[in-house]
Amino acid sequence: MQSKAIGKNIKKYRHLRGLRQEDLAELMDLSPNFISMVERGEKTLSLDSFVRIANVLQVSADMLLADVLDTGYTLKSSLLTEQLESLDKKDREMILDAVETLLRHCK
Repeated sequence: MQSKAIGKNIKKYRHLRGLRQEDLAELMDLSPNFISMVERGEKTLSLDSFVRIANVLQVSADMLLADVLDTGYTLKSSLLTEQLESLDKKDREMILDAVETLLRHCK
């Protein structure tokens, strides 16, 4: 489960950087097949490769581990706050109303 979550985040940040699996593989001196297996959670990275991927993708390790660590939700909350602040007031209120509705249904 943890490997899948980490792989999903690697894929997300790879896409945000506009990289294909082949591009990341070349930058990492790994095979595209290995990158694909990592992103699907079928292979686990060594610590060295994990750090190299974080550096290549220009993200912190906690961003790649956000769905694995309990404190990762603090990071996600912080990122969501930044995204909300960039919206105009009307859009921000609409999203907050939707979140409040979802929270009421979770209780």
